[in-house]
This record gives sequence, structure tokens and C-alpha cells, in this order.
Amino acid sequence: MSDIVIKAENLTKIYKIYEKNIDRLKETFHPFHKRYSRDFFALNDVSFEIGRGENVGLIGKNGAGKSTLLKIITGVLTPSSGKIEVHGRIASLLELGAGFNPEMTGVENIFMNGLLMGQTRETMNEKLDEIISFADIGEFVHQPVKTYSSGMFARLAFAVNAFVEPDILIIDEALSVGDAFFQSKCMDKMRTMIDSGVTVLFVSHDTFAVKNLCSRAFLIQGGKKIMDAPSKEVVEVYRNMLLQSNKEISTNERLEEFIAQFKQSKTEDDSDKKNNPPITAENLERNKELFLKNAAYNRVGDGRATFENIQLLDLNGEPISEIIFGQEVFLRMVIKLNENISFLGMGYHIRNSTGVDLIYTDSRFDGMKAIIDGKRGEIFIVDWKFKVELRQELYDIACVISTPNDETFSDVNVCDFVPCALQFSAIHQNNKMILTGGYVHWHNDLKISKLN
Repeated sequence: MSDIVIKAENLTKIYKIYEKNIDRLKETFHPFHKRYSRDFFALNDVSFEIGRGENVGLIGKNGAGKSTLLKIITGVLTPSSGKIEVHGRIASLLELGAGFNPEMTGVENIFMNGLLMGQTRETMNEKLDEIISFADIGEFVHQPVKTYSSGMFARLAFAVNAFVEPDILIIDEALSVGDAFFQSKCMDKMRTMIDSGVTVLFVSHDTFAVKNLCSRAFLIQGGKKIMDAPSKEVVEVYRNMLLQSNKEISTNERLEEFIAQFKQSKTEDDSDKKNNPPITAENLERNKELFLKNAAYNRVGDGRATFENIQLLDLNGEPISEIIFGQEVFLRMVIKLNENISFLGMGYHIRNSTGVDLIYTDSRFDGMKAIIDGKRGEIFIVDWKFKVELRQELYDIACVISTPNDETFSDVNVCDFVPCALQFSAIHQNNKMILTGGYVHWHNDLKISKLN
């Protein structure tokens, strides 16, 4: 079996551009074949090879030719010239739901798309429960697709494509659809597929995602492949291109904005005059049903202690899903002991959309007092308070409780681990990007000295 699964040779795709609609007829029927159109090269002499199991990113500005290239690879478009070879079953997440029959039910479309992708009906029968569970659209799966919302449509389409065990996975910004929890499930499923050896071609404007998911990347500009290198190098070149072309805000305007933000931060009262959010039965039940539903996804643990609820709260104790840069929040854990436990620690991860742990902390980092020692049936409330200074994006919070097997804490028994406990969006005031080169703002003590 060849190690090359995608091979492109001199791919070119040309579209005819007409200034007026009538020019199409003029050109078609002109006795001397006079041209009334001009050629637009969506792709221009693009060649490459992708090996089995490679994870390749495809980046470039809007209109660079990325989607055109993917559509040629998947057979949606035919090149004007050149050759494309693809070896293996493709699952393409270009336009989610392309090929779905709106008159058919969700279940009927699952079988139809599976057959189109080369799966037998018996195989799709075996995968049906997994697909329905992942899509999580309830009884609507038995209703005609034309009655679906866009979010339900996206859920079903991704689930079908993800569970057909493809050799090649092609994604074009498709993971930006659906709600936050669904996006987290999609990214988790995609990472699982990558780990299993699936070849991935991934298009995204999120350069951090490209660096994290892909070892290699192509940079497309004006329909041409201008760079093929390790993803880290390609991303840096692409960012420089964007910086050079971004002339919307002058240097003086950026400086004035920074000074205003600095003065505002100096005048704010940093003292903490607010106590922890109130603990009442009503407060602890808020959003519990949604938490338990989301927590069921890939949840693991021995069950000796469990999370009954996890909430993200502002300083007034109100549930939130959006956090402004620099805002202080509470992460509240409601933990129930299902047997006597003498040393229970807890922690949380904050992960970006590709699953990379940006922040991790554990109660045992803060000393031996930050543990739970209790009896079966007791319920404990744990409130973490922290300031969020992250780049504008969607994030997951994963939560864990465990007991150590030795005094070094290097080996633990996991009581409960919820990989998708909460999702939140970090936003910046007035939609202004504060961080440009990284995810997390790092506090520094800064001193400038001048030598005479």
C-alpha cells in the first residue's frame, strides 16, 4: 500500500469572470469566438504530496483558494488542468450536511450518507446508536431534516462524518458551528481520530489551532502554494503577512488606546470587598441539569466522590458564560462524598478549542489545608477565585477530584474527572484584541533604568 494518500500535480482552476450577464450570451454565440470574459485563477499550478497519517494545515487569507483546493480533493470540483490522486475513504467537513435530503429523516440520512461513503448498511446499523448519541438532537432524529435548526443540522452532519472511520479527514472551518459544548465534543473527537492515524487536512484561520493540531502546513496566496514547511514556520510567515497588511489603526491610535487602558487599571480599586457567592440550596441547583448532561461525555472516575454541579459565577454570584478580559470570577464545585475519604484534592484545567491545557491548578499546590476530609454523604462547596486574562476565544474547563497513592502526589486515584464541565468565551471590551502573540497574559514587575 502506498504511503502517499493525496497527490496533486499542477492543479489549476480557472473561472470566467463577466462584467455583465449579457456578456455570457455574447461570448457563447459570437461567430468569431470573441471573448467578453477574463480569467480568474482560483488555483494556479499547485502541487504537493501528503503521506498517510500526516496532519497538514492549510492557511491563507479569504479568497486565497483554500476551499477550492479542498473541493477538488473531495471531487466536488473538477480542475481546469492538472491531476489529483486520492487513496482512501474521505470524510469531508466542508459544507456540513451537503448531500442530506431535506425530505428524509435524520436516521434515513445517516444510512444514506454512510452508503455514499462506502459503508454497508450492517456497518451503519452498528454505528447508529453512537451517531445518534453524539449528535444529541433527541427525537428530531426521526423527523425530516428540513425541520432542523442550523445547530441540529450541524450536529447530525458532523456525527455522520466522524463515525464512518475515514482514512482521510478534511475540515474547512466546520468546527465553528453549533454550541460551545458541541464544539468541544467535535475537537475531542477530531483529536481521537488524529491519534488513531487518520490523515488530516485542516483549514482554519485560527493559527494556534493549526500549530497545535498540525505538524506541517501549506500557505496559499492568490491561488498559489507559496510555502510548504513545518506549521510553526508557516504560521509565523502568515502572521507577518497579516501585520504588514493591517493598516486600519495607526500607531498613535494604538498608543492612545493603551494609555487609556493603563490609566483605567490604575484607578480601579483592587481591594476585594466581596465575599464568596452565597451558598443556598437554590443557588447550588442552578444549571445543574445542563451540567449533568454535558458531564456525561467521556466522564471517568471510581465514583468514591463525585461532582454534583459545577458553576462559573461572577462576583455577585450570577452564572456567566462570557468573561471580559481582566474580570475576576468564581469557579464553584459542588462535591459529594460517596464514602469516607480522608484526603481528597481537587483541580481544574482551562483548555483552548484544540484541547491544549493552558492553565492547570490543584488544591494541593496551595498547601495541605486545601483538601477535603469527610464522611459518606457529606457535600462540600469549593470556590476558586481567579482573574481571567486570556485572548478572545472559546475555552473549556475540565475538573477533577482525586486521592493520592503516595506522599509525592505523583500517582493518584481519580474519583471523578469531567473533561467538558463548562465552556466560556473570553471577550475584550469594545471587541478590541489585547493579546496578539499568545493565549495568556503574564504579570510582570517592570522597571526601567537609565544610565547617565
